[in-house]
Amino acid sequence: MIDWKHEALSIRRQCQALDLPRSTAYYRPEPMPPDELRQRKRLDRIYTDHPYYGVVRMTDELRAQGESVGVARVRRLLRAMGLNAVYPKPRTSLPNGTAGRFPYLLRGVDIERPHQVWASDITYIPMAGSWAYLAAVMDWHSRAVLGWAVSEDMNTGFCLEALRMARRMCGRGPEIVNTDQGSQFTSEEWIDTVRAMAAKPSQDGRRRWVDNVMVERLWRTVKYESLYLVDLTCLREVRTRLAEYFRFYNRERRHSSLAKRTPFAVLFEIPPNNGPRGAGRDTHPAAPCGSKN
Repeated sequence: MIDWKHEALSIRRQCQALDLPRSTAYYRPEPMPPDELRQRKRLDRIYTDHPYYGVVRMTDELRAQGESVGVARVRRLLRAMGLNAVYPKPRTSLPNGTAGRFPYLLRGVDIERPHQVWASDITYIPMAGSWAYLAAVMDWHSRAVLGWAVSEDMNTGFCLEALRMARRMCGRGPEIVNTDQGSQFTSEEWIDTVRAMAAKPSQDGRRRWVDNVMVERLWRTVKYESLYLVDLTCLREVRTRLAEYFRFYNRERRHSSLAKRTPFAVLFEIPPNNGPRGAGRDTHPAAPCGSKN
């Protein structure tokens, strides 16, 4: 937003026009200490495997891995990462005043067709010198990732970008959009966007991570099959890596729960190819699966 080489407008005038404090414009974040980065990465892996661990068990696991940490430090790191170490749900689920206004609509419902339910959530992504957050929207029936976006901080904007990407890709909205009670998903902007697609907002029960279990499983898959395999250094690398993985996940990765078909094959209701050359990939219409953020 700030043009540091503008010939006519000084930095002070540009900050005034943007209603931005000059101290914010000049601020440059200091690199995180290597010990803290290492501990954050290890906590993220522990949380991915055991989202129900509390602070004490997280501390025990880190100590078993050779880290000299105390409970207070682990609690601080988990809070900074956006992970709730007490309840089995990421601390991305901080509510605002509208939380609980919408009921959980999936209890006892058979999800048997594409676009019946879309689900969305946020997860933490470790990088070499920092961290990021990933928001994704997936179709519950087909497991297809319809939209996604990454950001350096948790906000409603990048969640809406993922939802709008899903809408553009599918050319329609779902019947229900299910999320947790995080402030990003209980904001007026999110609710208005969901309703504009003629969809009903649904919210998980408080402390009920299992209500959005499909997205929780997706996070584990994405991290172990892609993000944990390399050291990511910047958001551009994160986006490139995720674009490649989600393209593979949607078009080539077969799921046993989908009768060994790919998510796109189920999403677009393409019958399996069981002919002489049926061992190859499912075919499906070209559809965007990468984020342009």
